[in-house]
Amino acid sequence: MFLKWVTCSVAEASREAFGSAQQGWSAIVGQPGLVGQVGGWDTATGDAHILGLWTDRGSYGLFMRDRHDVVANQSGQAQTYRGVHVSVGDAVFTIDGDAPRLPDALAGGVLLRVADCRVDAARRAHFVGEQRDVWAPGMAAAGGMLGGVFTQLAACRYLVTTLWSDAAAHQRYASEDVPRLRDLAAADDDLTSLVGRVLLLEPRWKVIAAQFQRGGP
Repeated sequence: MFLKWVTCSVAEASREAFGSAQQGWSAIVGQPGLVGQVGGWDTATGDAHILGLWTDRGSYGLFMRDRHDVVANQSGQAQTYRGVHVSVGDAVFTIDGDAPRLPDALAGGVLLRVADCRVDAARRAHFVGEQRDVWAPGMAAAGGMLGGVFTQLAACRYLVTTLWSDAAAHQRYASEDVPRLRDLAAADDDLTSLVGRVLLLEPRWKVIAAQFQRGGP
């Protein structure tokens, strides 16, 4: 699994135009290797965030070479934002949840939780182990977490992305489970910084790959 995380700085006056252009990415629904793409607005900053998932780095590379610029130019989206930042990386592991498959989690998710973690270099092995052994089972047991991906973006930077069935389920997890899991995993000893994002997903921005629709494999 390969992940792409995009942040776009959008002026208030351009939000509607950006959202309309984002719907144009439905053109990639049949792109080989695509798993899905979702996004929404960050209420804290006003930025737009897009999460894209691909089966592997090679498929993503072919898309960027052969198709990306064509779709981007057709949408005219570049004229609707002031700046863009893109991060990519290979998934370390997927996170099981209530949905049977990750594409189902993308399709059914109402809310996206993102933890952008920078980790002490000497604590990386511990951090990854605790993500797998403490955080992933803890989120799965919370109820309402549909599925997610734990991704390495750089040597000491990791992204934890999880999809939730509704805001209430996520709020229960955040208030009741996160403090306990954080202590259990000794997260404060691992992290040098943490930036959290909670996004209500825009339904019209969702692109679920054709091969995963209607009960496909």
